[in-house]
Order: sequence, then structure tokens, then C-alpha cells
Amino acid sequence: MDTIASLFSFITTPVSWVIVQFHSVYGKVFGADSGWAWGLSIVSLVILIRICLIPLFVKQIKATRAMQTLQPEMKKIQERYKTDKQRQSEEMMKLYKESGTNPLSSCLPILAQSPFFFALYHVLNGIATGKTIGVIDDSLLSSARQAHIFGAPLAAKFTDGADKVSQLGATLTDVRVVTAIMIVMMSASQFYTQRQLMTKNVDTTVKTPFMQQQKMLMYVFPVMFAVFGINFPVGVLVYWLTTNVWTMGQQMYVIHNNPTPGSKAQAAFLERLQKHVSHHGKTRSRREKAIVKAIVAKGRDRNEFERKFMNSLTKAGLAAQSDGVVVKSENATVVESEDGTPVTGAAAPKRQQPKRQSKSQRQTAQAKAAAEAEPKTSLTKSDEPQDAKPDAAKPAGGGTKPGSGTRSKAQSGQRKGPQRPKSPSKK
Repeated sequence: MDTIASLFSFITTPVSWVIVQFHSVYGKVFGADSGWAWGLSIVSLVILIRICLIPLFVKQIKATRAMQTLQPEMKKIQERYKTDKQRQSEEMMKLYKESGTNPLSSCLPILAQSPFFFALYHVLNGIATGKTIGVIDDSLLSSARQAHIFGAPLAAKFTDGADKVSQLGATLTDVRVVTAIMIVMMSASQFYTQRQLMTKNVDTTVKTPFMQQQKMLMYVFPVMFAVFGINFPVGVLVYWLTTNVWTMGQQMYVIHNNPTPGSKAQAAFLERLQKHVSHHGKTRSRREKAIVKAIVAKGRDRNEFERKFMNSLTKAGLAAQSDGVVVKSENATVVESEDGTPVTGAAAPKRQQPKRQSKSQRQTAQAKAAAEAEPKTSLTKSDEPQDAKPDAAKPAGGGTKPGSGTRSKAQSGQRKGPQRPKSPSKK
């Protein structure tokens, strides 16, 4: 570790100068030799560095989401050229170039922060060995060596022996208890940050190897922090714990306000946005208009949560326009055309559901339809003239046979009464 830190000695002077400037401010409040003055100086150094790295963090988010989008295409390339690794690498680079994605962009904040981390380690190691470094002179060196955080010197390590710890004015128990608690908190914050990313801000509709790698890192990183943490001075543990807490809070803010499409965080975000827009009846900020505009422009490419958002606006009597504005419309419905463009407004037709009929109603309707379809074969009594009734229609004896009213009249040329079967012809 000392060899690596010496490689970044060119930035040791700026880092030590920043720490001294913050120490001069906090020393007036807590005292020059106080551990709080030196500890808060390190915390302030972290905050200053992370504020400067916010543009790189935004770029990291965009690169990570772009990589998630490209995962299906990358998987196809891997399956197509599984036997030709060179062609596979060429196609991957071509895909990165066409999409404008750089895989290393997701590592930029860590890479940019590493020089400051090793420079701080170099400064604290100099304090532990009693060497002036950067702008830290003999008086500041003496003050830093007397500074303790909860009984542990800033330059002490978990692996230090009792003799070395006693030279710094502390006990071995205090040093190991404080460093152990800080290592556990550092590993736990790293695990929670990675777990939050995997459970809330990952597109659950796409199952790719990238997700498996992230799950693996969720357990690997905390173990790495625990292993390397026992060799870090207390001041470096303060630095790393602070940067982990900053990363966790920064990620919580991003997940809450700018979630990944298709993730659980987006579902919660759109639900909050729908309630806010429905309460006010319109989009009130540019950001809300930009989000609604992007969802409307997707058309048929909307995911499940975006479709639910649009349907919720419709049920609330609101219509989302193509420019992101939401207007009130009592009969607002959303109908997607063939190309996926939504049509809003009262002119959109409403689909009526037919009423369900009972079994008796269906039987009555069927009987009525059959009666109307049956042709009339006789005239009623009032419409038929008296002289139109043929005498041949009357049975012999002037009476009527029982049940004859339900039989149709005999056709002309047919023989009345039961028919005798024809006898077979004689040969």
C-alpha cells in the first residue's frame, strides 16, 4: 500500500493543504489538537471531492443505463461468435461505437477519486511515522499525532501492535474496537448501496449477465472493504466511510427522482407523479412536462408502469398532450393508432360493454326470433272471406276431428285420411 501511495505523491501537497485549511477553521471551534477538528477536516475533504465529481457521477449513471440497454444485443453477439473471440471483440467495439457507450464510464468516479484516497493515505502514514509531508510542518504534525477519535489516534491501524499504539497515546483495545466498528459500518454501507441499486433501480424486464455480475459485486465489495480495512489508518477509514455514506445518499436521491425505466423505482416514481398531477390537474414544472412528454412519445414502446401511468391519468379525467402538458377532459380517453401515437380527447370512441342477459331472457328472445322467421301459412278468421273456404276442407259428417286445428291443411291433389302402403308389383 505504501508503494501505491507513493505513486500519487504528486497530489499529496494539494490534499495536505486542503486538510490544513479546514483544520484552521474547525480548530477555532473544537481546539487545534482535537480529534474532531482533524476528523471533520477529513470529512470536509471528502465532501469537496465528491461535489467536484458530481458531473462524472451523472456520466456514470448514463453509461450504466446504456450498458443495461445494450445487454440483449451483447448477448446475441456472444452467442453468434462464441467460437471466434476476436470477431466477438470486434463486434462488441462496433456496438459500443454505434451506441456511443464506453464501458469504462461506469468506473470514472472511482478512478478519479483513487488519487485523493492514496494521497490521504500517504499523508496519514507520514503522521504515523512522525514525518512531515506536504504543507504539514512539525507543529501540525505534533497536533495531528495527539488527535484522537473516540480514543483512537488518526494514524493508528487495526493491525498495529501495542507498542506502536502506546507511542500515539492510546490503548490497543480502543484502537481495535473503534477500527472494527468503522470497518463494519463501511462494509455495511457498501452492501446496502449495491443492494439498493439491484433491488430498486434495475430493469426487471431484462435478464442479462450484467445483472448477475452486479449481484456478485454486491457481496464481493463488502468483503474487500473488510479485508483491506484492517490495514487502513483511522483517518482513512473516516475518509472511506464518509464517501460510502455520500454515495449511498446520492444514489437514494437519483433512484427517487430519476429511476431506471422498467425498475421498481420507476413504478413508485410514476405513482407519486400521477397523484401529484391528478391533485393539481396539470403538470407544474418543466421536469414533470419533460417526463410526461417522453412517455407520450414512446407510444407502443411504453413499459408496464408507463402504460399504467397513462391509464391512471385517463381515469382521473386528464389527457396527456404530446408537448408534456396535461389538460382536463371529462371524456378523455387514450387510443393508440397503428404507429403507436396516442390520440387524446372526447372524439375518441368509447367501447360499450353489452349487458348480460339471464337464461330465460335468452330463451324468450330465441323463441321470438324463430316465430318471426316462420312464414304464415293461413289467414286469420277476420281476414278470410266466408266464400273463400272450400267445402272439401270440411270432414265428412260436418264435424271436425279432434286436434285438427293444429294440423296444416291438406294440399290439393293429396288423398285424405291414412294412406295405404302400395302393394309390391307381381312378377
